[in-house]
Amino acid sequence: MSSALRTRLLAVLATVATAVAGLSVRALTDGWFGKYAGDALYTVLVYALIVLVWPRVSPVRVAAGALVFSWVVEFAQLTPIPAALSEASVVARLVLGSTFGAVDLVAYAAGAALAGAAHALLRRRASERETASP
Repeated sequence: MSSALRTRLLAVLATVATAVAGLSVRALTDGWFGKYAGDALYTVLVYALIVLVWPRVSPVRVAAGALVFSWVVEFAQLTPIPAALSEASVVARLVLGSTFGAVDLVAYAAGAALAGAAHALLRRRASERETASP
């Protein structure tokens, strides 16, 4: 199996696991932990989707892309558009949110950093396995 296909399969698994984790955290926890863990997982989900589309992109670039996307969505909440769309659709509410929160920006950065670190570690291990095998 090619490394790109293997990476895409792992990205699909990460996407599903992250979506389940994000929805579960929001449903099962209250307070700041649930909110900010959900925000961080939002960026991890975006990260996994980027890897799904571009499996060979470096972890640093994927993390930057996921972070920029998340921040753009957050800053868009300073306009009335996401709130209006969120009122009309549950999906829009999950993707766009409705109100701006500056602390959310930090949670997104944490999610991007953690996803990037995990991705870099997995890449390093895969590279070591390929180098070690005859």
